[in-house]
Amino acid sequence: MADYVSIRAEGDVAIVAVDRPPANALDPELLERGRDAVRELEGVDPAAIVLQGRPGFFSAGLDLKVTPTLDDEGLRRLVRGINELFIAWYELPRPVVCAVGGHAIAGGLILALCGDWRVVGRSGRFGLTELQAGVPYPAAASAIVRAELAPPAARRLMLRAGLVDAAAALADGVFDEQVEDDAVIPRALEVASEMAALPAAAYARTKRDLRGNVLDELRTAVATDAESLAGDWRGADAQDRAARLLG
Repeated sequence: MADYVSIRAEGDVAIVAVDRPPANALDPELLERGRDAVRELEGVDPAAIVLQGRPGFFSAGLDLKVTPTLDDEGLRRLVRGINELFIAWYELPRPVVCAVGGHAIAGGLILALCGDWRVVGRSGRFGLTELQAGVPYPAAASAIVRAELAPPAARRLMLRAGLVDAAAALADGVFDEQVEDDAVIPRALEVASEMAALPAAAYARTKRDLRGNVLDELRTAVATDAESLAGDWRGADAQDRAARLLG
């Protein structure tokens, strides 16, 4: 398996870098490596975590070239993998700061929403474009959007299914602060260091109290999610729309 995810330490902060050229699109291997990274983090137990993408792309979301190549069982595994990735990052008991220095689209933006604090630069485009591809939302994706965004912002992003610039995404509450592009990672490290100083046990308990109801509901929902979505993702409409987006 290609090692698309690296983890390095900077003091008591772990920096997780995702690098799958050209756009950090989520394919089965990257989904698995992303979940493995969470397990590694749980083993080393850093005081805080910074999650970053590659230059220009936090993540472009699901690799739309993959879905037409999968059989029904492969699609079910893909849906399970997406749900498991989002849940794993969303429930991490340590502070997670997302350094978004480029495009974050569809599942890539939802991955950013899994962070406890989100720093964005000046460039990039952002949106929840699943409807453009005719792809229904996995259970974890829609639940995290509803939990993290105000209803009007979730409605605009999910039902318009377009892309906005960083300033508009910041105004909608997608991000917590905006800095110059070259300051995204330094600022994310600064915030992570500040959050790392908070009492660890109390932080974990507070985060669980804040997100626990969503996570409990998700564990029930995802049990049947893969079966119900596989047929929708197999549909010709989804494949045709995906092809047009990639074109």
